[in-house]
Amino acid sequence: MNNTKRIAELNDICRKALGVGGRFYQTQGICSLPDEDQSAIREKVERFDSFTEDNDPYGEHDFGAFDHNGQKVFWKIDYYAPDMMHGNENPADPSKTVRVLTLMMAEEY
Repeated sequence: MNNTKRIAELNDICRKALGVGGRFYQTQGICSLPDEDQSAIREKVERFDSFTEDNDPYGEHDFGAFDHNGQKVFWKIDYYAPDMMHGNENPADPSKTVRVLTLMMAEEY
């Protein structure tokens, strides 16, 4: 299996189970929404499958955007070394990678 496909699979696991295989954070903008909106947004992230060459040029499934109640929402996965102090050189290796999925309002990006 090539690295890109493996990275996409690991990112999908992290996204579909929000934090399994990584960490999950919501920005203040998301946290300030009513609980039912937060829940609906998290569900949209888990079900997101609208990957195209425009929004996923490297095929890693590490970013997505959608509308919720007329507001643009982004989610993004970043890769860190286990010490969480440095970036990661090989996100295809889960033993050396901490995935961080951040859910945010577009204006917070």
